Amino acid sequence: MTALHRLLPLWVIFSMLAACATPTPTAAPQARKYRVLATTTIVGDVVSNIAGDAVELSVLLPVGADPHSFTPTPQDVAKVSQADVVFANGAGLEEFLEALLESAGAAQKVVAVSEGIPLLQGEAHSPASEKEHAHEAEHTEEAMPTKEASGEGEPEHEHEHAAGDPHTWFDPNLVMVWVENIAKTLSEKDPQNAAIYQKNAADYTAQLRELDQWIRQQVETIPSENRQLVTDHKAFGYFAERYGFTQVGALLPSFSTLAEPSAQELAALEDAIRQFGVKAIFVGTTVNPNLAQRVADDTGIKLVYLYTGSLSEKDGPANTYLNFMRYNVSAIVEALK
Repeated sequence: MTALHRLLPLWVIFSMLAACATPTPTAAPQARKYRVLATTTIVGDVVSNIAGDAVELSVLLPVGADPHSFTPTPQDVAKVSQADVVFANGAGLEEFLEALLESAGAAQKVVAVSEGIPLLQGEAHSPASEKEHAHEAEHTEEAMPTKEASGEGEPEHEHEHAAGDPHTWFDPNLVMVWVENIAKTLSEKDPQNAAIYQKNAADYTAQLRELDQWIRQQVETIPSENRQLVTDHKAFGYFAERYGFTQVGALLPSFSTLAEPSAQELAALEDAIRQFGVKAIFVGTTVNPNLAQRVADDTGIKLVYLYTGSLSEKDGPANTYLNFMRYNVSAIVEALK
């Protein structure tokens, strides 16, 4: 064996040792993005406009889910547990949330975006409800047993929200309060990106102001005597108050879709529809339309579908909050002109 043959293995070994001794470049560890969970698609979209790419955002309810009747899964408990903050509509909308937070041990994570908004209280004073209440007053003592005698301890509409009307998103001026609450929370909890949140909040607020002006212009095209709303449940109180509509009544006499109307309430609503010449019944895409269709058939008026508790799919007409409001307002205006 030649000297070269004897040295070659040593050369290979030294080369391997040198390669192992050379450190491999590695990327510097990146800080984890702040984890944000929104309850509804509407809340999620508003949060997205403020947070941008600075956070890791997910939404609890799927598209098309009714926030009043949503039932969380064990996977949802994990989502809440892993989130740094949970943005909820609040005002009693997410009736499932208390038990979910208790299971996840995360009550302290929740921020209600509607915090600070004066909520509409009680039943709307619609013509139909006033007529029904007058009818009930005539038969109070003789026709109905007392709660003590009947063994009932709950109000007739057990799903009425004690906190008030939670549907604050139907007025973009109130969504501006959402924006303030979201930007403040993110800026405090994730201060390194506070400038981003504040700028995005200012930009989005400007878009909400433009939306408000557009809605006012569209509503002006409806004759004042036609600005009357009949809806599936009492979801349009803030919209009606802001833009000058009369709420004639609702199929479900509650802020929740879980309520059930009595035969007398439906009869009073149908009478009011005929009396006031209402042109349409507006029903949400997340609500069973059978009852609305029956009333529409009885009264001879049309049924118009709106988005209420959820955005549409990404390729749909209401895939953002701004588009959601534009779609609904356009449908209302077209139906009531």
